[in-house]
Amino acid sequence: MTQALPSSLIVIPCLNEAAHIGALLDQLRPSAERLGARIIVADGGSTDGTLAIVEDVAARDARVILLHNRRRIQSAAINLAVGTFGEGARYLIRIDAHGGYPDDYCDRLVEEALATGADSVVVSMLTSGSGAVQKAAAAAQNSKLGTGGSKHRHLSAGEWIDHGHHALMRISAFGAVGGYDETFSHNEDAELDYRLRQAGYKIWMSGKTQMVYYPRASLKGLYFQYLGYGRGRAKNVLKHRVIPKIRQMVPLAVFPVVLLAAFSFVHWIAAVPLLLWVSVCLGYGLAAAIRQRKADIALAGVSAMVMHFGWSVGFWLQLLGLGARRGVA
Repeated sequence: MTQALPSSLIVIPCLNEAAHIGALLDQLRPSAERLGARIIVADGGSTDGTLAIVEDVAARDARVILLHNRRRIQSAAINLAVGTFGEGARYLIRIDAHGGYPDDYCDRLVEEALATGADSVVVSMLTSGSGAVQKAAAAAQNSKLGTGGSKHRHLSAGEWIDHGHHALMRISAFGAVGGYDETFSHNEDAELDYRLRQAGYKIWMSGKTQMVYYPRASLKGLYFQYLGYGRGRAKNVLKHRVIPKIRQMVPLAVFPVVLLAAFSFVHWIAAVPLLLWVSVCLGYGLAAAIRQRKADIALAGVSAMVMHFGWSVGFWLQLLGLGARRGVA
C-alpha cells in the first residue's frame, strides 16, 4: 500500500500578475491534487485583472483560494497564508508568480524534503529573458559579475547550504522561528534563513529541480529592484550584526566610487576607479556576447552596472538611515 504524502500549502504572493497567474495556476493544480495541497494566492491589491482570473479558477477548483494581503509585501503574504490556512499542513511551498517551473516542481520538493529530512529545501534560480533588456539582465544575473557567484544562481547537484531561493519549508520550523520578518520588503528570505540556521534547522539545495526567473524589462525597474535588495541586505547586517561576504562587499564600493568621480575636476585620478569599473563591466558583456555568439547580451555589462549601483546605493542609504523606502519585493 502506498503511503500518503504529507499535506502541503502552496502559496503564491502576487501583485498585478494577470499575464502569468492563469497559466501558473493551471500548471500547479495537478500537483496540488497529487500532494493533497491547497493553493493560496495572496494578492497585494492587483488592479490589472489578476483578481478576476484567480476568482474564475477558484470557482472551478476548490483547492484554489484567493487571499487579500493588505500589507502588499511578500513577507506579509506568506505569513498571512500560513497563519490562516497552515494548520494541519506539514510543508509550505512558496511560488513566485513571476517565474517558470517544471510541471513536477512541487513533487520533487516534497520528495527531497522526505529523503533528506531537511527543514527547508531551496532551489537554483536561473534567469531568462525575451526582450533585449531582459536578455541582457538575465545574462548579468546568471554571471559571477552580476551575482558574485551566489550558489543559488547556478545549478546544483544537491548540497547542504546556508541560503538559497526559497521553495519548501517545514511549517513547524517556519512557525518556530516566527516566520518572515514583515519589516523586510526585500531580502526577507536571507534574513529568515539566518534565523533558521541559528535555531539549528537545516537547509538543502535541491539537485532535482529549479525555477526560472524573468527579470525586469527596463533598466529603471532593474535599478529599483536592486536598490531594494541593497536595503534588505543592509537591514540584515544591522539586525543580526553579521559581516557581509566578500562577494557582497565588493559592490559596496560602487556608490563611493561614483561619488569620488564627481571630484575629478580637482584631479583626474578621482575618476580612475569609476573608469576601471565601467571598463570591466562593459568588457565582460562584450566578451560574453562574442564567446556565446549572441549579440543581444552585449549589454549584460550595462545591466550589471545598474545592478551594482542600485544595490550599493540601497545598502548605503539603509546603513546611514537615509530615505527609507518601502515597496513590494
